[in-house]
Amino acid sequence: MGETLQFADERQAYTLTDRGTYLAQRENLPGLVVLVGGDSIDQNPDKALYNPYGVIPVNPATHEGIEADMARKFVEWLTSLPTQELIGQYGVHEFGQPLFYPDSQAYREAKS
Repeated sequence: MGETLQFADERQAYTLTDRGTYLAQRENLPGLVVLVGGDSIDQNPDKALYNPYGVIPVNPATHEGIEADMARKFVEWLTSLPTQELIGQYGVHEFGQPLFYPDSQAYREAKS
């Protein structure tokens, strides 16, 4: 994505990108601005532009050598409230906005 942004900046072109890569590289992209999606994800009026991430452990019954217990522990850690809160703070200090937004069930339940 970084090379695509550099190319678009050099050619004065349009491109689609994720907000995190743009924010991480925007100091080196003087000719690019966000045209659609707002200044932050909170200001993005188009939900079709959201880029959700998820985690699904591989089924150990269909794949040899899978450490199912470790996979389960990883999913539990990643979706836990403390980890989700860390995810929600990632990027805030450096970019003035989070690069990711937490959305696990544990997070949604705690915030409702």
